[in-house]
Amino acid sequence: QVQLVESGGGLVQAGGSLRLSCAASGSIFSINAMGWYRQAPGKQRELVATITSGFSTNYADSVKGRFAISRDNAKNTVYLQMNSLKPEDTAVYYCNANLRTIATYNYREFWGQGTLVTVSS
Repeated sequence: QVQLVESGGGLVQAGGSLRLSCAASGSIFSINAMGWYRQAPGKQRELVATITSGFSTNYADSVKGRFAISRDNAKNTVYLQMNSLKPEDTAVYYCNANLRTIATYNYREFWGQGTLVTVSS
């Protein structure tokens, strides 16, 4: 059994900052890439940022220069530092991990339950 648990969402004013955390736990053998996605009301889920086990990062154009993704491999945790937040960043943010469990040989995607970020203007 694998769980991804997000924390750190909330309400913030435009221009403010938030830091999201996501900890993976359970019968984990190895984690490949981890990332953050978001889904705004009435829109499709979209990629925000990803980070490989070797710490290579990738960002959506809309968050480049404002958001920073990082991870702690020893803690199986990924973070998203969000600065200069805008109302259009309002969404439910989901953690994602491509990982292999102890019981399997294949890597597959796992998702957290989501954490709401609301940016007021």
